Amino acid sequence: ITGCDYALYELPSIEALPELLGAQPELQGFNVTIPYKRTVIPYLDSIDGSARAIGAVNTVLCRDGKLIGYNTDFYGMRLLLRRAGIDVRGQCAAVLGTGGTSSTACAVLRAEGAASVIRVSRRPAGEDTVGDDALYGRREDIGILLNTTPVGMFPHDEDIPADPADFPHLRGVADAVYHPLRTAFVCRARACGIPAAGGLYMLVAQAAYAAALFLDRPDMPDRTDDVYAAIR
Repeated sequence: ITGCDYALYELPSIEALPELLGAQPELQGFNVTIPYKRTVIPYLDSIDGSARAIGAVNTVLCRDGKLIGYNTDFYGMRLLLRRAGIDVRGQCAAVLGTGGTSSTACAVLRAEGAASVIRVSRRPAGEDTVGDDALYGRREDIGILLNTTPVGMFPHDEDIPADPADFPHLRGVADAVYHPLRTAFVCRARACGIPAAGGLYMLVAQAAYAAALFLDRPDMPDRTDDVYAAIR
C-alpha cells in the first residue's frame, strides 16, 4: 500500500516492548506473533471484546497514546476452514497445542458448531487439555484435527504433530503452519482422502483484517483472495 511501511521488530522478550514503542513513536499499530499473543495483554490499555474472550491478541492499534488489542486470527482461521470445505458442525475437534493460536482455534471451532473441543499438549493441564496418549485413546471420536504448534514448520518439514491416518473418522485437518505451503501433516491427510489445508490463507485473511484496522479501510478484506494467489 503506497505510503505505508511494515517492518519486522524482533524482541528478545516481551519486556522490551515499552522500549520499542519509545523508540518508534510513529507506529500506528503492530502485529504480535508466537510466543507473545497472551503475554502482550498486560501491556495494553484496552482489548476488543472478542480478543478478551479468546485470551489472545495478535493485532494492536496505537491511538492517541493508547494501545488497543484485537484478535484477527479468529477471522482468518474461520475463513480458512470455510474455504477448505471443512465442516466442523457436530464434530469432536482436537486442537494440537495450547498457546495463543490454540485459544483462537478453540473459539473458532465452538463458534462454527463443533460438538466438543479438546486441546492436546505434551504437558497437559486443565480439564479441557489432554496428552498425546489420551488423544489417541479417543481416536474413534475425533472428527477434526487442527494443528497450532510449530511442528512441521520449515526447516523441520518432515515433522508431524499427529498422524491423520490413525483417526478413522476424520472429516477435516487444518494446520496454522504456512511454511511450507503444505506441511507433512496436511499432505498425510490428503493422501488419506481427508480435506486438509495449510495456514497460508489464514495468514493472509487475518492480515487483511488487521490492515483494515490499521488503515481504517474496511475494504481491505476484499483483497484477500488476490493477495493469497500472489503469495502462493
